[in-house]
Amino acid sequence: MKFSENWLRRWTSPAIDSDALSHLLTMAGLEVEETEAAASAFSGVVIAEVKEVAKHENADRLRVTRVDVGTGELVQIVCGAPNVAVGLKVPCALPGAVLPGDFKIKPTKMRGVESGGMLCSGKELGVPDDADGLLVLPADAPVGADIRDYLELDDTLFTLKITPNRADCLSIKGIAREVAALTGAPLSAEAIEPVAPTLDDTLPVKIAAPAACGRYLGRVIRGVNPSAKTPDWMRQRLERSGLRSISALVDVTNYILLELGQPMHAFDLAKIAGGITVRMTGPDEKLVCLNEKEVELAADTLVIADDSQAIGIAGIMGGLNSSVTDETRDIFLESAFFAPGAIAGRARALGFGSDSSYRFERGVDFVLARDAIERATRLVLDIAGGEAGPVTETLGQLPERATVKVRTSRVNKVLGLELKNEEIAAIFARLGFEASANVDGFDVAAPSFRFDVEIEEDLIEEIARVFGYDAIPADAPRSRVAMLPLPEARQPRELIRRKLAARDFQEVITYAFVEEKWEADFAGNANPVKLINPIASQMSVMRSSLIGGLVDVLVGNLNRKQPRVRVFELARVFLKQNDGSVEQPERIAGLAWGPRQPEQWAGKAERVDFFDAKGDVEALLYPRVASYARAEHPAFHPGRCARVLLDGKVVGFVGELHPRWVQAYDLPNAPVLFELDLDVVLETERLRARPVSKFQAARRDLALVVDEAVTVAAMQASFQRVAAAIVVDIALFDVYRGKGVPEGKKSLAFGVKLQDAAKTLTDEEVDAAIAALLEAVEADHGATLRL
Repeated sequence: MKFSENWLRRWTSPAIDSDALSHLLTMAGLEVEETEAAASAFSGVVIAEVKEVAKHENADRLRVTRVDVGTGELVQIVCGAPNVAVGLKVPCALPGAVLPGDFKIKPTKMRGVESGGMLCSGKELGVPDDADGLLVLPADAPVGADIRDYLELDDTLFTLKITPNRADCLSIKGIAREVAALTGAPLSAEAIEPVAPTLDDTLPVKIAAPAACGRYLGRVIRGVNPSAKTPDWMRQRLERSGLRSISALVDVTNYILLELGQPMHAFDLAKIAGGITVRMTGPDEKLVCLNEKEVELAADTLVIADDSQAIGIAGIMGGLNSSVTDETRDIFLESAFFAPGAIAGRARALGFGSDSSYRFERGVDFVLARDAIERATRLVLDIAGGEAGPVTETLGQLPERATVKVRTSRVNKVLGLELKNEEIAAIFARLGFEASANVDGFDVAAPSFRFDVEIEEDLIEEIARVFGYDAIPADAPRSRVAMLPLPEARQPRELIRRKLAARDFQEVITYAFVEEKWEADFAGNANPVKLINPIASQMSVMRSSLIGGLVDVLVGNLNRKQPRVRVFELARVFLKQNDGSVEQPERIAGLAWGPRQPEQWAGKAERVDFFDAKGDVEALLYPRVASYARAEHPAFHPGRCARVLLDGKVVGFVGELHPRWVQAYDLPNAPVLFELDLDVVLETERLRARPVSKFQAARRDLALVVDEAVTVAAMQASFQRVAAAIVVDIALFDVYRGKGVPEGKKSLAFGVKLQDAAKTLTDEEVDAAIAALLEAVEADHGATLRL
């Protein structure tokens, strides 16, 4: 919402400057995004009247003028503007004036003729103007007056970021009402008197969708002049609010939108067949809108129709077939209340919106329509002439404003204050709320323009806003805080984050709604959870995997020339079930790309690989030990991907990104990734104390020849099945293929550590334990000792 401070101060003018007003609005929840001057800085420019115009003797395009600047003597000025003429009132920069850009005016000679100043265009003063040449002022402009004062150029333009719940502040009236409530300054709203009809002409109106249209007012005005000039004061207010002047009739409806917050529309009465019906769209209906875009209307679209066709989309945009043109002589003014639910989302579906739809979908005061049509009628008659008929009103279902209870004790507890009932009642009165006292506090009925007040907390927020957030003391809370129990078999989330941070990962947070292509690429999910109303086309579904978000983070970092990327995310995914329900488990995923270590002098740079990611997974699951099995996953390289299993249950995947996606996302080389169920990662084993043996450990190395298909994990499982208590560790330290090992075979060398906490082991005990290990792998995998 953009508005002029001067316009606001005609409604209410508290004794504070622009900066203080900006702070006040921001602290009250109406964030000021930007303030700017209405015009560039300049000085020394006055209003002049052109008295004489003569041709320059040495230049065809120049004119020698004599102007009255209010000093009692005519000033000679050479001017090159094509529209200069006797009798015009124009801005004149006298010697000593400083124009925008620090351009100083001095007496000079132009082609041999003395010039004592400069007649100015709007562009030269930084003032919007469509004229080609001098800025022409009204005939009653006072000669000699400072142009800045006359055009009110010492004005500040505010741009507010209005939250969706405060649609009542999308107008000068609404903002003025807020400022008056916050400061206690009087509110000087312009009185709106009903316009007495001078015609009996009316147009029949029927509401066929009463739940969507609660009120519809209309008025016939005949004999208007569509070519009438919009008054300068109205053009100025529209332009300073970010709207361009179009024509007198359209400008009036736009002005009411900005002044009162009521969207309105003017139809060409001659183009309406029969009466008006507010209804839902019929089958296969189309409409060419005012923006000249033809749209196919969905079945749930509310339209304004005559007896033959739709002539406008209710609350969004009128139709081109009934629009006001230069030939229009009779109009039908519309002022209505449309339920927010009937408008919300329709503009997005059509691919365009409007100032009207922006307000209606957030909520417009359902009592405002009559004042708006009376105010608009008066402006139309004053500017474009004509005669008005009576206002017709048709009612549907209007909203019911429930009474909300607020407890004084609750107000003081939440805000940390000690307000009395009298103070709270005064705040409600300033806000225009009807409050009646009860035993605990108040029963409050919010006014019709406050759609956002529904529960007690809403009223507490209103009290805090008006009292002033700055005035609420910043007292430190005092309370007893009980330490939450943490089961020994479960790790805190923060510990998981620290583990990964210690391994040089950085945490990222990505959007839960993602591009549908990501789901197909990285999760093989052809039926994701789709959003009904996505904020963007590339965010149309809910993710079922965190991998897509991490790859997108990698792409963004590579575009910024990052040489090494290690990121992780801990978040929810969304899995659609067969019955249509959605599960939302939490997962943890990580991605590593680039060198294994940051650049250093002590070693060569080596790229991360599958085993680095596997090591990260092992660190997360420690002290539990997972097993790994070859797997296929749509996101991973077919030969470099493994399932992560705990107690035989798949808990995640680890691997290298599939070459197809490396090429599709234009990555220099493949990253390695993992994704695990968070609940499993948070689980841990209870700590167990074990004595440290004082006796010498024994070691035996076993070089075993097995088939290529036999995995180390399978060998380890066989060892663990029969290992004696004195076997404390079995670790692979070598894999060999080549001379001495038959084709299709490989040699796996394991180091076996044996130790007893109570005594020194004998050779017989060691040999028996090793023999049991050999028998197990020979029986399970056909392993033989390599000689």
